[in-house]
Amino acid sequence: MNDKFFDLPKEKQERIINAGFRVFSRNSYKKSPVQQIADEAGISKSLLFFYFKNKKELFLFLMKKVEEITTQALLASKCYEASNIFDMMYLGLQAKVGIMKDYPDITNFSVKAYYDDDPDIRDDVRKIVQPYTQLETNQSIPPLDPKDFKEGIDLRLMYRDMYLASEGYIWQMSQTGVIDVARILQEYKEMIDFWRELYARKENT
Repeated sequence: MNDKFFDLPKEKQERIINAGFRVFSRNSYKKSPVQQIADEAGISKSLLFFYFKNKKELFLFLMKKVEEITTQALLASKCYEASNIFDMMYLGLQAKVGIMKDYPDITNFSVKAYYDDDPDIRDDVRKIVQPYTQLETNQSIPPLDPKDFKEGIDLRLMYRDMYLASEGYIWQMSQTGVIDVARILQEYKEMIDFWRELYARKENT
């Protein structure tokens, strides 16, 4: 991409980013019109292509932007300092709800991108997302000691189940068009309490 994008005022960068999130979240990658992204960002299509050489470069930039925005918010939430995975995930969701206020379409974009099977972007998307969806490659979660969980629990499947359910819940809430923070946090706490009861040893609940 053209580094002149980063010379733009922050407000204009955010407008382009949010326009990309919005358009890509409502269509498949193939059917997302670059002209519509430019229109929603309030710039010309030629100027958008001045910053990004093609649609794929813009799309992958947005994927990396999701990673950057989310990582910064999670670090600020101190969720990685939590002593167990249940508290970590709850703090993490609080951070993601905050993100949705500034980037209303970021969740829809992420989910849409994850399931988009277009061969032009599929492998690149998987490379970006895979480290966060697999227990074996996600270095940000606290160590999972089998002694803290009920006997026979497959920790890899447990983590994947909770991760995907959390992302699905956030996506579902984003579909309402209204970010009801209190409701989201209450319902997610109920999910966390359910997982804690289901997976953790009684002395660790």
